[in-house]
Amino acid sequence: MLDIKFIRENPEAVRQGLINKNAKDIVDDILRLDEQRRSFISKTEELKAKKNQVSAEIPKLKKAGQDTTAIFEEMKRVGDEISQLDSHLKEIEEKIDTILRYTPNLAHASVPVGKSAEENVEMRRWLPDGFKFENDFKVLDHVELGKKLNLLDFERGTKISGSGFPLYTGKGATLERALINFMLDTHLQNHGYTEVMPPVLVNRESMKGTGQIPKMEEDMYFIEKDGLYPIPTAEVPITNIHRDEILAEKDLTIKYVGYSPCFRREAGSYGKDSKGFLRVHQFNKVEMVKFAKPDNSYDELEKMTNDAETILKTLNVPYRILMLCTGDLSFSAAKCYDIETWSPAENKWLEASSCSNFEAFQARRANIRYRKEETKKPEFVHTLNGSGLATSRLMVSILENNQTPEGKVIVPKALQKYAGFEIIG
Repeated sequence: MLDIKFIRENPEAVRQGLINKNAKDIVDDILRLDEQRRSFISKTEELKAKKNQVSAEIPKLKKAGQDTTAIFEEMKRVGDEISQLDSHLKEIEEKIDTILRYTPNLAHASVPVGKSAEENVEMRRWLPDGFKFENDFKVLDHVELGKKLNLLDFERGTKISGSGFPLYTGKGATLERALINFMLDTHLQNHGYTEVMPPVLVNRESMKGTGQIPKMEEDMYFIEKDGLYPIPTAEVPITNIHRDEILAEKDLTIKYVGYSPCFRREAGSYGKDSKGFLRVHQFNKVEMVKFAKPDNSYDELEKMTNDAETILKTLNVPYRILMLCTGDLSFSAAKCYDIETWSPAENKWLEASSCSNFEAFQARRANIRYRKEETKKPEFVHTLNGSGLATSRLMVSILENNQTPEGKVIVPKALQKYAGFEIIG
């Protein structure tokens, strides 16, 4: 959530920032409501001071034998006026809160200005030794490989749950589990994260804290009877670990990693690629989350992105890094790198990870602060998260890039000890 004081002091910068994010300009509405809010607060404080002053005089007047009936009546009127002002103030603050909860974060100054994904900037790419974009044989896509090698059964997954709910079978299920364990172990042993296994159902406050609600509520599954949401990403429960807490400065940066299944209705995705793993409603993901000090959060973003890259390099998967332009940034992100892996069958890059810095946007919504050692004053932390990585699109690249002309799949060396086999087929 944006800071109303920042909007008040930098209205034109905020206005331009919202334009850059293809968002509605709310600056004038917020300033008007903020002026009303401050006016009501000022009037209320004046009346309360008057009431306190007169209340302190009443015992003296009574002691002097004076009639205080008229004063009591006047104070009752003042009390009613204060109640009215408090009611109006609450209404205005609710309007401000609603507007701000629907307003996206502003992009960091280093983010390229652009309207859509077409203007994202490729930062770098990594290709394994000997890699070629063109294969010497007919490449099977991940759906064909999954069916031929009894790894994936999308038809039966659809029968069980509906389209977009994959069923892993045999060595496909083992390979998925191996991939998750390999990624968790790498982040724990090499990158210094603390493992958590969070709940996969969260309450509304948790969804509001990370910015999924109210703006993106239509994309969430919801269990109405219990008021709980299946998580779209482990970012939600892991970030909310420290909701309404004040952290110690000496403990920052806090780094968590956790595995979870993820659930997304993808309500606005009709007409997009939907084959196999290209668009699913349930998928597995290893998530990295950081709580950092504002003065080093962008260094932590670079480190987090490198942590995700290490996974891909170790798996020998070709990838590229994109810096998203302002118009393609997510609702909550101030800066984001997308990591895309290569699919030879689709002949294109597929998003497999996003690493984002939200600055204080989520922390302000979730009230996550840290106490500065020097001033003892609580300030909002910066939150970051990144996929380390989502398995579905990554599985596409692993299967397709490691297939042989005979239609077998060579398991990446790093996964062999986890899977217990070196080749599938």
